[in-house]
Amino acid sequence: MDVIEVINPFDQSVVGVVPHATIRDCLAAVDSAEAALPSWRTTAPRVRAEILRKAFELMTAEHDTLARLIVRENGKVLADAKAEVTYAAEFFRWFSEEAVRIEGDYRRAPSGANWLLVSRQPVGVALLATPWNFPAAMATRKIGPALAAGCSVILKPASDTPLTALAICDILRRAGVPEGVVNVVVPDPPGDAVAAMLSSGKVRKLSFTGSTRVGALLLAQAAERIINCSMELGGNAPLVVFDDADLDVAVDGAMLAKMRNGGAACTAANRFFVHEKIHDRFVDAFTQRMASLVLGNGLDATTQVGPLISRAQQDNVASLVDGAVAGGATVLCGGTRASDKSFGYHPTVLTDVGFGSAILQEEVFGPVAPIVKFREADDILTHCNSVEHGLVSYVFTRDVAKGLRFAEALETGMIGLNRGLVSDPAAPFGGVKASGLGREGGHDGILAFLETKYVAGNW
Repeated sequence: MDVIEVINPFDQSVVGVVPHATIRDCLAAVDSAEAALPSWRTTAPRVRAEILRKAFELMTAEHDTLARLIVRENGKVLADAKAEVTYAAEFFRWFSEEAVRIEGDYRRAPSGANWLLVSRQPVGVALLATPWNFPAAMATRKIGPALAAGCSVILKPASDTPLTALAICDILRRAGVPEGVVNVVVPDPPGDAVAAMLSSGKVRKLSFTGSTRVGALLLAQAAERIINCSMELGGNAPLVVFDDADLDVAVDGAMLAKMRNGGAACTAANRFFVHEKIHDRFVDAFTQRMASLVLGNGLDATTQVGPLISRAQQDNVASLVDGAVAGGATVLCGGTRASDKSFGYHPTVLTDVGFGSAILQEEVFGPVAPIVKFREADDILTHCNSVEHGLVSYVFTRDVAKGLRFAEALETGMIGLNRGLVSDPAAPFGGVKASGLGREGGHDGILAFLETKYVAGNW
């Protein structure tokens, strides 16, 4: 049997191996999910809810073990991994509560001619594709609502970080999920296998988190079968600091928005726009914080930034920084790779970045903060909205009315107003434009796995 070796990004040691799923294996997983669907979709909502609640309790009890596994296969620091496990488990608790609150409607037609009966039913077999940067949270954010709605699933985690996904699915099995309801496949490369599953005629839902480029390809493939799709794609978040912002709040928020998960997050602040009146003070304070971060092994207590996931990702970050410097940007800290053999990159602050720089147009996905000075709010709003992505933005100002007006004008699905974190299992997560379709989390999350059925009748 072919296997995939899972590599630690810090020292390239082998963390473990997983079976290399063939196209036949993936189609067998689809068949398994289809066979399990009729029984699971008719399972009482309370039963589904209790199973998800049990999964939440097991994840919480095994919190530290899961966190250390994430560090070993993903590279992030232990504090970030622990925060991710807590966040990931919460999706099971949230959707255990949503499972028993799937609403319907029953009312008289306005004409009085008949009655309108509306119900919601599970969409069917769901293919869930998750990325490497949050291997636990991206899995539970999709599995939780799918199971709560009554769907069976095939989970395809990233081949860089499949061990966490397998551990979570083992937790679900121990929590009471019946055989065949949750299936895991790890094809590498995944393209042909995913295409085969989408073409099988049995998959009715695709939920994908990843790059805009891959998302567009999957949408085209799904269109051939008119498959229901949810897409959480790339981001290029602007962070705007107005002249009246509380400096301490802005710096704290910027550190969280930029350095959560070492900058490898679709929600990471990617473009910093700072008003000229506060620019120098913000840059000094922010650079001091960034320069003090310790890069190293995520399992070490002194480490505050772990390595990137791969050499290719490290090369991409380095290329964007080098390009910005060649275009006239100034490096205030960082700007270099780790000196050891890890895939690390030192936390970096750039100033004097030109508006046309590639580093402002592309998602960095690393610990790099390019800062641009601005004077007029209208001008910077244009720059914020000028990219194809529209996932999240961050705004810092003491004037809440001004902040809300600016937030209304931003072309993003989410706004952090005077805070650097927007993710919450109880909130609808998602973007506009090239950042995706649909929402995950909140009540919207379970609706993504339900179809509306309407019956017109007289009785």
